[in-house]
Amino acid sequence: MTTTATPASLDRLAALDPVFAQMVGASARFLREVPELTDREKTFLAVTADVCQGSLGLALTAHVRAGITAGVSTSDIRALLRFVSYDCGYHAASAAIERIAQLEAELGIETPDAELLADELVSTGPDAAPTPLPEPTRTRLAELDPHFAEYFDLQSRMRTGHGPGTLTERERGLVSLSVDVHYQTLRDTFRIHVGRARRGGATPEDVRAALRFLAQFGVTRAWHAWEALNEMG
Repeated sequence: MTTTATPASLDRLAALDPVFAQMVGASARFLREVPELTDREKTFLAVTADVCQGSLGLALTAHVRAGITAGVSTSDIRALLRFVSYDCGYHAASAAIERIAQLEAELGIETPDAELLADELVSTGPDAAPTPLPEPTRTRLAELDPHFAEYFDLQSRMRTGHGPGTLTERERGLVSLSVDVHYQTLRDTFRIHVGRARRGGATPEDVRAALRFLAQFGVTRAWHAWEALNEMG
């Protein structure tokens, strides 16, 4: 099982601060005891944390390398970044895409091919594909602002199962709820994203395992997320 700290990354940290490297290593060993999540899911959660928190140096490198060791391709990680970009912001995801391309070059990995989205998926005109947003969610967004709802329609269309390495609904739910944890948006969107993970087959214990794993990216943020999750019952 992959961890969030490879031996190479710990050696680099030890050269910078040996005590800090000890702390990171101990945390990584403890995370190996979270069995409900797959290595792919742990990689996705770790990379999402890096993007949300702007940790695109040693941390992202370690998480990508650990993912590759566990069989997660850079194509998978690119698919993750495309998916999460509408929540974390395209500006943040752009920086991560740039760093992934650099890592591919450093590691001798050929840039994966990707099929472009169909015109109907990137259109906002009369030729646009129907929105995949659930009607209750679409109604609530329209009540906030019609233009904002149309923007959400576009984002949802562009993320309808596309291309190699497409995230499963369970993975999308776990990743989305993790964004809520990082940004502390722990009300309606958190509830919706927990529901998405559950629809994708995640059990209540799987969702709790995701929060356990996310504690490494900010224990106080995780604390607030635990309170929100437990209130949901």
